[in-house]
Amino acid sequence: MRARTSIIAPLALAVVLTSACGESGSSGTGGGEGDAAASGEACAPVAGDQLVVLEDDKGLQNADNIIPAVNAVAAQASPALLPALNAVSAELTTDELVEMNAAVDVERQSAQDVAAAWVEENIDTAGLEQGSGPVVVGGANFTESTVLATIYADVLTAAGFDATVQEVGNRELYLPALERGEIQVFPEYLSTVTEFLEGDENNQVASGDVDATVEALAPLAEAAGLVFGEPAEAADQNAFAVTEAFADELGVSTLSELAEACDDGSLVLGGPGECPERPFCQPGLEETYGLEFADFRELDAGGPLTKAAIQQGEVSLGLVFSSDGALARQ
Repeated sequence: MRARTSIIAPLALAVVLTSACGESGSSGTGGGEGDAAASGEACAPVAGDQLVVLEDDKGLQNADNIIPAVNAVAAQASPALLPALNAVSAELTTDELVEMNAAVDVERQSAQDVAAAWVEENIDTAGLEQGSGPVVVGGANFTESTVLATIYADVLTAAGFDATVQEVGNRELYLPALERGEIQVFPEYLSTVTEFLEGDENNQVASGDVDATVEALAPLAEAAGLVFGEPAEAADQNAFAVTEAFADELGVSTLSELAEACDDGSLVLGGPGECPERPFCQPGLEETYGLEFADFRELDAGGPLTKAAIQQGEVSLGLVFSSDGALARQ
């Protein structure tokens, strides 16, 4: 699994829960009946099957947008390579990533079928610049990476390449293979790969600003013999979810609106044990948004324990990953 720059390495995306959604059911205004209700313990947990992610409107989390990583020699030798991959980035959204993860992990469809359906629906393959020759697309051994690698390979095949998918290990193994040209393409995560290439944990160059992080990545990529395509809107990063019932009751869709509505200190936060100490978790929520918590419940990092605790009304909000298939609307 890939390493994250924020909390901890993610758990597998396989999910036993089939509930939740990727869009807020609230008005997004933070006003109306929510204001009147936000007193006493109005912000205490509210049980519900559907989960919604509250927008990180102040950019607390690093921007881990999906971005194609390509061996520089391969990109130079095949000018049609990057445009084909950029065609994927231009269409791929987080909501679609959630739906595809759910289709594989929950509905038990094959990654190949899910990828093929997405390409058919979203990519004008007849309009792709044409290339030729073999291309090996690497994919890590978890659902999302396999689906993305297969999408890349399908689009490259439509662009005239002889593209295949090869399962690879963790970033410590596959990035050197990409640099050596043993694989030519890999679906990466913007901030995570930027920090990995930078290599100094005390010198963070990635941020919640996509453009600034892309700019920081460019010289690091060049030094490693890599080039990167355009980042997609789709991202897989730390996020904070509540039940749809909770969001609807308060009329909130962003973390800023939550902080405005919930000033009574009755929020209960759920997440991994290190959350109270990590800047992207509880301290960040408190310092960036001014949120106050009555309690913290130690659970897991975006896994089934956290999602169940939110749904069962044990915590008000919890740490999840933004592309988790459990966020797909039923």
